[in-house]
Amino acid sequence: MTATERESASAALTQQLESLTTELGVDYIAAYLSTPNEPGTRDFLGWACRKGIRVILPVSRDDGLLDWAPYDANEEMEDVAGMPAPTSEILNPMAIDNVGLIFVPAATVDRTGMRMGWGQGYFDKTLGSMEKCPPVYAVIFDSELVDSVPSEVHDKRVDGVVTPSGVVRFS
Repeated sequence: MTATERESASAALTQQLESLTTELGVDYIAAYLSTPNEPGTRDFLGWACRKGIRVILPVSRDDGLLDWAPYDANEEMEDVAGMPAPTSEILNPMAIDNVGLIFVPAATVDRTGMRMGWGQGYFDKTLGSMEKCPPVYAVIFDSELVDSVPSEVHDKRVDGVVTPSGVVRFS
């Protein structure tokens, strides 16, 4: 994507994320800070914080699990996996149990909701360990919604995807 295309996609994606969050009426979400090659999440996360929505973000651990940390749209650091993370207090892996909506990154997602990440399995482990999982949406560019992706037994499906052009829900 050109810089102009990326900027336009980012603005449209932010609008889609805001609309879905508003539609579902949630006041507590789990999301992530995007890397430069991923669809941008920071504008949306800033909006959520300004609206009073509680936001927690993942912090990678050496053991392959995720801790969580509250986000206030301010400072960032890199976690042990080199991913952007908030600098606030670290919460335990169970902090995600009470959120009303989860946004996850993905390299690609197929039309059945099978998500392919980058091979570390952080989100698959987290989602697989949750007793009661709220709706989970992958945040991707339009071109990353494909017909099929390879999967393994431990891989977890998402309930939908949010792209710059809209929200797609899977049944």
